[in-house]
Amino acid sequence: MTTLRLPLPTRRATLRLARRLAARLEPGQLVVLSGELGAGKTFLTRGIARALGLDAAVAVTSPTFTLLRTYPTTPPLAHADLYRCTTAAEVRELGLLELRDAGYVSVIEWGAPFLAELGGDALLVELSVAPRVATLSATGESAQRSLEALRADAATLEPKLTH
Repeated sequence: MTTLRLPLPTRRATLRLARRLAARLEPGQLVVLSGELGAGKTFLTRGIARALGLDAAVAVTSPTFTLLRTYPTTPPLAHADLYRCTTAAEVRELGLLELRDAGYVSVIEWGAPFLAELGGDALLVELSVAPRVATLSATGESAQRSLEALRADAATLEPKLTH
């Protein structure tokens, strides 16, 4: 699997990545975020939401307890946190596949164990804390297109990326 590794030493670098991701996402695309608590999953999602046009007055918080939030962006955004989900049935009940089919970009925290229930074809973003790095990979055709576009874009991301 091809990966793209991007250092994220500052919040500004993370927001640049969020803007680049948002510009490359297609309606119905799936982004699965993983990383330890405090790695920046919700912060990255907030940056994506803002880049997709969400008003700064609208709070973007972790849906840890609500499990799912949707936002009126272009395309619309679904943000889910599956940390508390333990079964595939729980994930299916959230209706995330239906949202993808309706054109929502879906950003899912803790979704890696449920890729099949989420419809596959995901852009995987692993965030690490020490050092602060994003490692991106793709599991399908649409996600691979986004990953390749990000790779082509990488020269404009600071600091320089490593492969």
